[in-house]
Amino acid sequence: MTYRTIDALDAQGKRVLLRADLNVPVRDGAITDRTRIERLCPTIAELANAGARVVICSHFDRPKGKRVPEMSLKPLAEALSAALKRPVAFADDCIGPVAEAAVAALADGEILLLENTRFHAGEETNDPAMAAALAKLADAYVNDAFSAAHRAHASTEGVAHLLPSYAGRLMEAELKALDAALGNPARPVVAIVGGSKVSTKLDLLGNLSKRVDVLVIGGAMANTFLAAQGHGMGKSLQEAEMHDTARAILDTARAANCEILLPTDLVVAEEFKPNAPTRTVRAGAVPEGSMALDVGPETEQAIEARLRGASTLVWNGPLGAFETPPFDAATVATAQVVAALTQSGALKSIGGGGDTVAALRHAGVAERMTYVSTAGGAFLEWLEGKTLPGVAALG
Repeated sequence: MTYRTIDALDAQGKRVLLRADLNVPVRDGAITDRTRIERLCPTIAELANAGARVVICSHFDRPKGKRVPEMSLKPLAEALSAALKRPVAFADDCIGPVAEAAVAALADGEILLLENTRFHAGEETNDPAMAAALAKLADAYVNDAFSAAHRAHASTEGVAHLLPSYAGRLMEAELKALDAALGNPARPVVAIVGGSKVSTKLDLLGNLSKRVDVLVIGGAMANTFLAAQGHGMGKSLQEAEMHDTARAILDTARAANCEILLPTDLVVAEEFKPNAPTRTVRAGAVPEGSMALDVGPETEQAIEARLRGASTLVWNGPLGAFETPPFDAATVATAQVVAALTQSGALKSIGGGGDTVAALRHAGVAERMTYVSTAGGAFLEWLEGKTLPGVAALG
């Protein structure tokens, strides 16, 4: 990866267009998770302290190219101001005369938040005119929105080709973590991949099976792999149409000398509900009226043994239906082992993807891992081996 960071930017007196991801969760008008705001603050503060006129742009939700009042970024100006402990002005548009006048009014060290970029249809179509209108607002461009880097939009990719472009601190941290995970990792590398469907993670499994030493498959997708090998899975969730694909993934892994670790025991229940009666059975011996909802203690111990012999872990997806106790047991226990190994310096641990972040927080270990990415789709596409337009444009 070749990209410039803001270490190479002389920000004093310059108008700096900072692409952020302020697409934060909101319920009843209140922000329910401020993680993205907090992670963005170091870059904003560093640029402002260096004398830049910081102009922040971001998308929010899916207004589909129209002005939707409830999708305005205006409330985020107040949230940013509170987090930064300094004023943040707001412009009622992100391009055109209103935005230009607001930028012109900035003094060195001041901060401005522009209105939702997706209020313009040209954002998602990567319209050159939209990119040019954004570029007109600035002397330099900083992308700190890795979570939107998999999209070739006007504010993530188009404008980066029109201005001197740099990675912000959050983007830099994400790229360093991903390089440590798969680019140039300390070996052995273990990957844990969970989730419900093989079909949604085909590219991920295919890429990881060629790049890691041990691939642990959990969640309901493990049911599909077990069923593909002829094991009886009762009424467990599994994809019968993916059996040939699952067998092909196993063959690819063998050819690459990657060990695939599938469950050898499973926690089953007749009903999927909180605190349902459970029992542990051998993998492939799921009773007809039961469903597998977590991996069992023997599998959990096998995963722990691989982790204790590893130098790097990449984690995407829970091992069981963690949102519904007691089917969170294996995910929580494994997460505690990962956290302990990370804290001792024995393991570099990188996790990401929506369910993964929620599971690690549920286990209380998100702050004890080497890095947890909140990037979702961009994190997954990187693990799949795809080029991210927003990152490539910084090269």
